[in-house]
Amino acid sequence: MRPLIGITGRCYRLEMVTGTSPRFTDRLTNSFFTDFDRCVAQAGGIPVNLPFVSSSTGVADRLDGLIVTGGQDVHPSRWGGMRPVDPDADPRRNIDVIDFERDQYEADLISDALALGIPILGVCRGHQLLNAVLGGTLIEDIEETSIVHSSPKAAPYAGDDNHVVEFSSGSVGRQIYGARRTSNSWHHQAVDLPGVGLAVTGRATDGITEMIELSGRPVVGVQWHPEWQTERDPIFDWLVERCTWATDERRQGQPDRKVG
Repeated sequence: MRPLIGITGRCYRLEMVTGTSPRFTDRLTNSFFTDFDRCVAQAGGIPVNLPFVSSSTGVADRLDGLIVTGGQDVHPSRWGGMRPVDPDADPRRNIDVIDFERDQYEADLISDALALGIPILGVCRGHQLLNAVLGGTLIEDIEETSIVHSSPKAAPYAGDDNHVVEFSSGSVGRQIYGARRTSNSWHHQAVDLPGVGLAVTGRATDGITEMIELSGRPVVGVQWHPEWQTERDPIFDWLVERCTWATDERRQGQPDRKVG
């Protein structure tokens, strides 16, 4: 069977969408990038969008894989950051504001997926949150360091060679991409110290962490946006393949999963 791949998103008020009728501006809507749906479907998986209201309880054990997507910053209290956060800021009216509900929902999903042995792909924010859940830390703002990184000013389709990622020998990244590849770059925070069991296996040529992997597990985080690469990113094929293997292993000796 084609594996079910859960994909996280965000939530905001329709007042943020230009042209929305005044009758509906105070209503909430869930938002999911269709690029992830397309990439998962092309790789042979079934994309499943996961709204916050579903709660994390009982979700992961119905999935074969999990993608935690990009977005606003992770709250600094989750990894020991120092930046002050306005407690009254409303993430439903500003998609750049930290979203406590999203942080909790996705952190719980990651923890549940790890406990169940479900493959995980963290993308940008999801890559950083995966690291935080496992006890790692982040660089608060790359622009405040001495590192000259091609992000955040780089466009999501950075096609030149100003953002090259090099992968460690024996890593998933090396297996998928070879020794190096050019990727897009669109972020202002980055992984600093890796969490428990995580290894940095891909770095930009300036030293910024671009890929982390959980030792011996089909769990990776990438700093770039594979869903927005100018050419199809093979990491989705890797994920769907690992989801199929992991699901087969979990189902051995168990009755068929029933829906309803």
